[in-house]
Amino acid sequence: MLRILGIDPGSRITGYAVIEGDGVRHMHVTHGFIKTREESFPARLGEIFTGIAQVIEEFAPDEVAIEDVFVSKNASSALKLGQARGAAICAAVQAGCSVFEYTPRAVKQSIVGKGSAEKQQVQHMVKIILNLKEKIQMDASDALGVALTHAHISSTNLRLQTGTRSLLAVFAVKSLPRSHPI
Repeated sequence: MLRILGIDPGSRITGYAVIEGDGVRHMHVTHGFIKTREESFPARLGEIFTGIAQVIEEFAPDEVAIEDVFVSKNASSALKLGQARGAAICAAVQAGCSVFEYTPRAVKQSIVGKGSAEKQQVQHMVKIILNLKEKIQMDASDALGVALTHAHISSTNLRLQTGTRSLLAVFAVKSLPRSHPI
């Protein structure tokens, strides 16, 4: 089973979630959020780094998936979000984890089936997919969505790679005549 840490970065609140999956079934391990308390922005980045490092140490994920920055109307907010992502990514890389990035649209498409879905729709589907009954804070549900997206995509990629090798092996052993239609 692959253990995945999903991260929804934010300069004030960073959501995190850990799931385990085998490509077909997914199991909830934990979720929560890191709420920064410091006023200075560099200190908040330090809190995000330390918080993600603690989650990684406690839950030992195999891989980390993080939501990519979306370009908003406010350039300053987008830059701060990018820096918060950087702090989380640095914590994961320092711990030796592979990091994968997904756009908000890709997460919504993967979880809801529609790239323009609302956050509440993602939250609802995450609860259904993982059979969760309790209310989930929005940043944590977004992190669960990121983790599930990575689980789906990595599972599909693995199946495609395995299938391609198997298909190539068949053709290497038994070649078809040139005139044979495929």
